[in-house]
Amino acid sequence: MSQVTLVVGAGAIGLLTSYKLAKAGLNVILLEAGATGQESSWAGGGIVSPLYPWRYSPAVTALAHWSQAFYPSFGEQLHQESGIDPEVHATGLYWLDLEDETDALSWAQALNRPLSSVSIDSVEAAVPSLRKNYFQHALYMPGVANIRNPRLLQSLRAALLKLPNVQLREQCPVTGFIHENHRITGVETAQGKVFSERVILAAGAWSGQLLATLGLKIPVKPMKGQMILFKCAADFLPVMVMTKERYAIPRRDGHILIGSTLEDVGFDKTTTSEAQTSLLNSAVELLPELANAQIIKHWAGLRPGSPEGIPYIGPVPEYEGLWLNCGHFRNGLVLAPASCQLLTELVLQQPTSIDPSPYTTAGRIEFC
Repeated sequence: MSQVTLVVGAGAIGLLTSYKLAKAGLNVILLEAGATGQESSWAGGGIVSPLYPWRYSPAVTALAHWSQAFYPSFGEQLHQESGIDPEVHATGLYWLDLEDETDALSWAQALNRPLSSVSIDSVEAAVPSLRKNYFQHALYMPGVANIRNPRLLQSLRAALLKLPNVQLREQCPVTGFIHENHRITGVETAQGKVFSERVILAAGAWSGQLLATLGLKIPVKPMKGQMILFKCAADFLPVMVMTKERYAIPRRDGHILIGSTLEDVGFDKTTTSEAQTSLLNSAVELLPELANAQIIKHWAGLRPGSPEGIPYIGPVPEYEGLWLNCGHFRNGLVLAPASCQLLTELVLQQPTSIDPSPYTTAGRIEFC
C-alpha cells in the first residue's frame, strides 16, 4: 500500500485532483470526513469566473483563464463518463453600476478579455425581469458560464468510482498525520491508519486545522457564505447579473440562486434570518418579481479564506511527502481545473501548464 497517493477532502478540488492523478495512472485513496461534495463546493453558486476578476492578482487570473477554457469540454467528458450532466450553462454576465468600471475596462483591454460597456436599454431588453429605470451603467462579458455545482460533484464522484485505481472512503475523518523524521508516510483516521507514498491535503476550510497537528500554520480559515434559491419559469432570467457584491444565477430549469454573504464567524454554518432578509432585498432590487416568489431553500457554506485568494499548490518543504491544494477562497470551482492540473504536473514532475511560483508553499507557511 506504500505506492498509494492519499487525497484528503472530497470537495471539487479533492475530487478533481484524484481524478487527474488516477487518469495519469496513480493509485489513489480519497478520504472524506463526511459525504462527498457537501461543503463549500456544494454551497457555492458555480459561476465560472471570479466575481470581479479585475480586482484579483495575476496569480488568480492565470488559473481562472485556464479553467474557463477547460470547463465546456470537460463538462461534456464528465457527462459521457458518468451519465450525469454537470450543466455547464454559458449565459454571459452583466455587472451593473460598478464603482470601478474604468479599472475593469482597463484590465480587459490589457488582457484582451471580451468585457465591454453596454447601454442600460440593451440590458433591460435582454433581461426583461430586471428592475426598470433603476440602474445607470452596465458592463457585459459574453460566454461566462455557470456550472451546477451539486451535479458537477455527483458527476465527478461517479466518474471516479468507475476507475479501478481509485478508492473513496467517506465518513472517514483524518485526525492527524503519520510521520518520521519530517517524512509523511500516511494519515491517522477515525477508521485507523492509512499509509501512502504521499498525502495531498485538499480539505478546504479545514486544511489549516489539519496542518496545525504538524506544528504548521497557514492563513486558511472558514468564511461563511449564505445563499437563497427561487424557482421561476425557465426563461425568467436568461443571463447572470451582479450589483453591489450580490449576484443572480439562472439554472437551465428556472432555479435562480441569489448570493451571497461573507461572514467571519469560524466554523458556524447556521443560517440566519438577517442574512435571508438581506439576500431577499438584493434579489428584489435586481429582479422585482422575486418579491412574490417563494424562497425554496436557504443554506450556508464555509469558504477556505486565504490572503488575496491565492491558493497553496505544491509540496510542503518542511515535510517530505506532504502536498497542498487548498486556500482557494471564493473561487474553488473557478480555479479547480487549473489548480488540479498544476498539482498533477508537479507530482509527476512534468512541465507545468502554468507558472507554479505564485502558489508555492515555500515561504508561505509558518511554524506554530
